[in-house]
Amino acid sequence: MESYAEVRIVAASPEAARRVAETLRRCFAATEQRSYPAGADGGTRLDLTVDTARAAEPARSWLESSQSEVSTRRRK
Repeated sequence: MESYAEVRIVAASPEAARRVAETLRRCFAATEQRSYPAGADGGTRLDLTVDTARAAEPARSWLESSQSEVSTRRRK
Protein backbone atom coordinates (compact mmCIF):
# COMPACT_ATOMS: atom_id res chain seq x y z
CA MET A 1 0.00 0.00 0.00
CA GLU A 2 3.04 2.27 -0.27
CA SER A 3 1.77 3.85 -3.47
CA TYR A 4 -1.70 4.74 -2.18
CA ALA A 5 -2.83 7.97 -0.55
CA GLU A 6 -6.07 8.59 1.32
CA VAL A 7 -7.55 11.95 0.31
CA ARG A 8 -10.24 13.83 2.21
CA ILE A 9 -11.92 16.78 0.50
CA VAL A 10 -14.04 19.16 2.57
CA ALA A 11 -16.01 21.78 0.64
CA ALA A 12 -18.91 24.14 1.16
CA SER A 13 -20.97 22.38 -1.51
CA PRO A 14 -21.20 18.86 -2.95
CA GLU A 15 -20.50 20.26 -6.44
CA ALA A 16 -17.23 21.91 -5.34
CA ALA A 17 -16.08 18.68 -3.69
CA ARG A 18 -16.96 16.67 -6.82
CA ARG A 19 -14.97 19.05 -9.05
CA VAL A 20 -11.86 18.58 -6.91
CA ALA A 21 -12.34 14.80 -6.91
CA GLU A 22 -12.70 14.81 -10.73
CA THR A 23 -9.43 16.71 -11.05
CA LEU A 24 -7.64 14.18 -8.85
CA ARG A 25 -9.06 11.33 -10.93
CA ARG A 26 -7.59 12.88 -14.08
CA CYS A 27 -4.15 12.71 -12.46
CA PHE A 28 -4.37 9.44 -10.50
CA ALA A 29 -6.17 6.12 -10.62
CA ALA A 30 -8.72 6.45 -7.80
CA THR A 31 -11.40 4.52 -5.98
CA GLU A 32 -15.03 5.57 -6.02
CA GLN A 33 -15.57 8.54 -3.74
CA ARG A 34 -17.48 8.25 -0.49
CA SER A 35 -19.56 11.26 0.49
CA TYR A 36 -20.45 12.44 4.01
CA PRO A 37 -21.95 15.56 5.57
CA ALA A 38 -19.12 17.83 6.77
CA GLY A 39 -20.90 19.49 9.65
CA ALA A 40 -23.78 21.65 10.77
CA ASP A 41 -22.98 24.29 8.13
CA GLY A 42 -24.07 21.93 5.35
CA GLY A 43 -20.66 21.27 3.84
CA THR A 44 -19.65 18.02 2.16
CA ARG A 45 -16.74 15.69 2.81
CA LEU A 46 -15.54 13.29 0.11
CA ASP A 47 -13.04 10.52 0.83
CA LEU A 48 -11.19 8.64 -1.89
CA THR A 49 -8.02 6.63 -2.31
CA VAL A 50 -5.58 7.48 -5.09
CA ASP A 51 -2.86 5.24 -6.49
CA THR A 52 0.25 7.40 -6.83
CA ALA A 53 2.04 4.62 -8.73
CA ARG A 54 -0.51 4.97 -11.55
CA ALA A 55 -0.29 8.72 -11.96
CA ALA A 56 -0.95 10.50 -15.24
CA GLU A 57 0.75 13.69 -16.39
CA PRO A 58 1.19 16.26 -14.88
CA ALA A 59 1.00 14.43 -11.54
CA ARG A 60 3.65 11.91 -12.60
CA SER A 61 6.25 14.60 -13.32
CA TRP A 62 5.39 16.39 -10.06
CA LEU A 63 5.76 13.15 -8.07
CA GLU A 64 9.08 12.32 -9.74
CA SER A 65 10.51 15.78 -9.05
CA SER A 66 9.29 15.79 -5.45
CA GLN A 67 10.84 12.35 -4.85
CA SER A 68 14.21 13.57 -6.12
CA GLU A 69 13.97 16.63 -3.81
CA VAL A 70 13.30 14.37 -0.82
CA SER A 71 16.28 12.14 -1.58
CA THR A 72 18.51 15.22 -2.02
CA ARG A 73 17.41 16.54 1.39
CA ARG A 74 18.05 13.16 3.02
CA ARG A 75 21.64 13.05 1.72
CA LYS A 76 22.51 16.43 3.23
